[in-house]
Amino acid sequence: MVTCYLKYVIDPYKIEEFEVYAKMWIPLVNKFGGTHHGYFLPHEGANNIAVALFSFPSLADYETYRNKMWKDPDCMKAFEHSEKTRCIVSYERSFMNPIFE
Repeated sequence: MVTCYLKYVIDPYKIEEFEVYAKMWIPLVNKFGGTHHGYFLPHEGANNIAVALFSFPSLADYETYRNKMWKDPDCMKAFEHSEKTRCIVSYERSFMNPIFE
């Protein structure tokens, strides 16, 4: 299993727009075989950092998802929303191996 960690720098004045974007992606990751663990929005501390976590059985499965998402109309709607609202300033992506008890 591989977990994707996404750290977003968001516009703190557009948190509601980012939340709409986040809610669009959760079912899409699940649709393509991943497990979305949720988005985490600012609460205390920095007001412009959000995080998302989702897992795929393997890096190859993640790559399959990445290839399919560019052809999916619902994924394109999510991208268009973020571009139109400019709620995301930048993001970083890392891959992690989860450890469970």
